[in-house]
Amino acid sequence: MIEIREAKYHEGYKLWLSFNTGESGIADLTDLIHKYKAAAPLLDTNEFKKFYLDEWPTVAWPCGFDLAPESLYERVTGKRVEWLTN
Repeated sequence: MIEIREAKYHEGYKLWLSFNTGESGIADLTDLIHKYKAAAPLLDTNEFKKFYLDEWPTVAWPCGFDLAPESLYERVTGKRVEWLTN
């Protein structure tokens, strides 16, 4: 299971993220912020900066918008998360 251990604001609509895998890097979320209606409040970078790590833990905002940790991991590392099935 991919978890975000730490998140810091970088610039614009970018966050630096550190994962439980030991990997870290910058996630550019510009396209997502412009794509989803639920993210509209985050077009104001002052609102974007109000992110926090929720109980999953993943990045979330007070407006209710959040992103799956797996999708953020793929965005940062370029590695696809493979799900194991029994």
